[in-house]
Amino acid sequence: MSEQLQQPLYSQSLIVDLYELTMAAGYFENNYNHLSTFELFVREMPAHRSFLVVAGLQQVIEYLLNLSFSEDQITYLRAQPVFQHVTPEFWDYLAKFRFHGEVWAMPEGQIAFAREPLLRVTAPIIEAQIIETFLLSMINFQTLIASKAARVVQAAQSDGVNRMVMEFGSRRAHGPEASLLAARASYLAGCAGTSNVMAGMRYGIPIFGTAAHSWTMAFPTELEAFKAYHKVFPESTILLIDTYDIEEGARHAVEIGPQIKGVRIDSGDLLKESRKVRRILDEAGLQHVKIVVSGDLNEYKIAKLVAAGAPIDSFGVGTQMVTSEDAPSLGGIYKLVEQQIKGQVRYRAKFSRQKATYPGKKQVFRKTDSNGHFVEDIIGLEIDEIPPGHFPLLVPIIQRGELVYDFPPLPDVQKFFLQNLQRLPEKYKQLEPTEPYPVRCSTLLENLFNQLKQQELELESQE
Repeated sequence: MSEQLQQPLYSQSLIVDLYELTMAAGYFENNYNHLSTFELFVREMPAHRSFLVVAGLQQVIEYLLNLSFSEDQITYLRAQPVFQHVTPEFWDYLAKFRFHGEVWAMPEGQIAFAREPLLRVTAPIIEAQIIETFLLSMINFQTLIASKAARVVQAAQSDGVNRMVMEFGSRRAHGPEASLLAARASYLAGCAGTSNVMAGMRYGIPIFGTAAHSWTMAFPTELEAFKAYHKVFPESTILLIDTYDIEEGARHAVEIGPQIKGVRIDSGDLLKESRKVRRILDEAGLQHVKIVVSGDLNEYKIAKLVAAGAPIDSFGVGTQMVTSEDAPSLGGIYKLVEQQIKGQVRYRAKFSRQKATYPGKKQVFRKTDSNGHFVEDIIGLEIDEIPPGHFPLLVPIIQRGELVYDFPPLPDVQKFFLQNLQRLPEKYKQLEPTEPYPVRCSTLLENLFNQLKQQELELESQE
C-alpha cells in the first residue's frame, strides 16, 4: 500500500444510504450479483464555473481498501424492520465483505468538465452499489471546494504577483470533518496552507495563524498586547491591528520594531485601509512588513482589490471558500453503464429527457496543441482508439481489489494541478465564463447510444 494512504479516522462502513443496503440484500437474495460498471460524473457545471478540479480520490481509495462491516454494525442492521425477511446468509456475506473490484479515475488535481467520468468502478454489483453514497459524498465535496479555491487563488494572482491565499474557514465549515477536507481540497487547488492544525498534521499542509481580537482585548492596552505576543513569537509576529482603530493599530505595530513579520486587517474598506497602513509602515522603514487581509472575502472581492492596486501581500479566506457559498453543491451522479451477464456485455443507459446517460465503460481523451495547451476533450468508450494528438485521463487505481497506483504527496498534487491550470487557455479561466470548454462524445459512443435508444423505442412500440 502507498505510504501516502492513511487509515480512516473512524469506521465509515455505515456512511451509506439505506437503499444501497436494501438493494444489496435484494441482489443477494435473488442471486443477482453480475460484474457491473458504474461511473461517477457531474451532469452540469455549477454556476459561474468553467472547470472543475478533481479532488477526494485518495479518501475514496482509503475507504475502499478498508471497507468491512463489524459485528456491531451487522447487529444494528439486522434489527431494522426493513430487513426482517432477509436470510442469515446475507449477513454472513456482509461479515466477510471486502471490495474486490477495480477503479479507474482521473488523478487528483486534474482539470475536468461536465459529463466526463471522474471515476469508474467495475465490481460485482453488490460491492459497486454499497459504495455509491460515500464516493459521491467525498468526490462531490472535495471537488466542489477545490474548484472554488482555484478561483480564489487565481483572483489573488490575477496581475501576475504570487500572493498567498490561506484557508481560514474551519469555524464556518459544515462540521469538523468538513473543515479538514475543505482545508485539504483548498491546499490541493493552490492555497498556501490552512489555519486548521489537525488538517496540517493529518495531511502535511502548512499551518498559519496569529492571534484573535480577544488577545488584544485581554490586555490593558493594544500596545501591551502586541508586546506580549512579540515576546513569545519574535520570529513570526503578525499583528491583528483592527481591534480598535486600524491606523492607530498600525502605529502600535511600528513601535514593536523591525522584527515583526506582518500585520493583518480583518475589517473595513480593505483597499483604503491597506493603503493607509502601507504608508505608515513604509514611513517607519518597515517596507519588508507584509499586509495580510481577511474578512468575508471571495474571488470577486479579491479580484477588485488586486485590480485597484491594493498593497496587500496575502489573503485569508474562510466562509465563502470552504462552503463554496455562491455554488454550494456539486451535482455529481453515479450511474450504471455496463454489466456482464452470462458472458455477454449488456450496456445500460438512461433515455429520460434531461437525464440521459451514455452506456459502456468510458475513457476521456484530451487533445493538446503544439504548446501543450488543452484544446478539447472527447468522451469515448474504453475500446476507442486514442485519437491522434490526445492522451487518456483515467488511470488504473485499484485492480482485483488491490492498489496499483502510487498516490503522490499532497504538495505534488498541488503542483500537478497548477501545471494543468497553466495549460488551460485563459478564456476558460475567467471568473465569469464566456464560453464552455469543448467536450464531445466519440463517434463510437454516440452510435452505441443511438443504437440502444432505437432498440428501446422498438420494444416500447411492441408493448
